[in-house]
Amino acid sequence: MEQLIIFIQNNIEIAPYIILGLLLLAGLNLPVSEDLMIFTGAILSAKNPEMLYTFFTCIFIGAYLSDLMCYWIGRVLGQKIWEINFFKKMASEKRVEKLSSFYKQYGAITLVVGRFIPFGVRNGLFLTAGMGKMNFLKFSFYDFLACVTSNITFFYLYYNFGESVVDYIKRGNIIIFGVALATLIFFVTIRKKIFGTGP
Repeated sequence: MEQLIIFIQNNIEIAPYIILGLLLLAGLNLPVSEDLMIFTGAILSAKNPEMLYTFFTCIFIGAYLSDLMCYWIGRVLGQKIWEINFFKKMASEKRVEKLSSFYKQYGAITLVVGRFIPFGVRNGLFLTAGMGKMNFLKFSFYDFLACVTSNITFFYLYYNFGESVVDYIKRGNIIIFGVALATLIFFVTIRKKIFGTGP
């Protein structure tokens, strides 16, 4: 991965599209860190501000499409996913059962909050949504909101503060998670009061 990052840095004119491609590979459950791609794109954008919007757009599209890919892999393969060792490691039966219980208890909030959790859990969440045949429009809508929120948040922090903020983000994951959860609970509570429905 280190050599790949160096390659991206040395090919700035196509770097956003390389990152887009790598994020799509993450949708196939290959070990590509979305967080690392956001960090790399934001740092390169800070050094090349004329490419800011291109970087962010490619990162967002790559992250969002990779989520949808994970969903459809889970939906199409269903229980057969456990017959494929590659995917079985990413979505063990125990993990799927646990995530499914979260879906039943908290609905789409699980999806949105889960967007702030790193790769392994994040992809497992999307596979589970597909395996559980969660309504695709519902999934894509809530994941879109979550993807916008997480991408803007982390891209902004990395773009403006660079490497100095990395340790703070690692230490502050619980705080970020908590704030996201509180915001979503507030949103769902208000929605229930206004529309009388859940997520």
